[in-house]
Amino acid sequence: MKILIVLTSHDKLGDTGDKTGFWLEEFAAPYYIFKDAGADITLASPLGGRPPIDPKSDMPNFQTESTHRFKSDPVAQAVLESTLKLTDVSADDFDAIFYPGGHGPLWDLAEDATSIALIEAMLTAKKPVVAVCHAPGVLRHPKIAFSGLDILVYRTGFY
Repeated sequence: MKILIVLTSHDKLGDTGDKTGFWLEEFAAPYYIFKDAGADITLASPLGGRPPIDPKSDMPNFQTESTHRFKSDPVAQAVLESTLKLTDVSADDFDAIFYPGGHGPLWDLAEDATSIALIEAMLTAKKPVVAVCHAPGVLRHPKIAFSGLDILVYRTGFY
């Protein structure tokens, strides 16, 4: 199975001056579930390169077995450093698409034409679209009818 994980490139929480990005646990736990199941994982973000991690998600009280594993995994760290540009991926190349949460996706991915087109293409092809916590905001603009079976939304208790 080939899974595309789409991460935010957005690092500012509106005009608050606070930093944001993707929520580390909401990326790390699914990443290892997919990896341990033998999935071929590709990471992409609107700007490519290293996406911003929400600094709050990196605080000691939010650390889990998955975040510790991720921080000590040089291969995973290298993959995160070099995400593909979202414009360089095609829905045809993947069996599923996953959006980790954090506030960042609400600012860029929810409004990103490429992200919207990917979601529409995946749903049209009857491929799973999965979004966690705040990431369901990416479903704001896709113009396709879908049922609850097409999309999986999971809410963590970290916020």
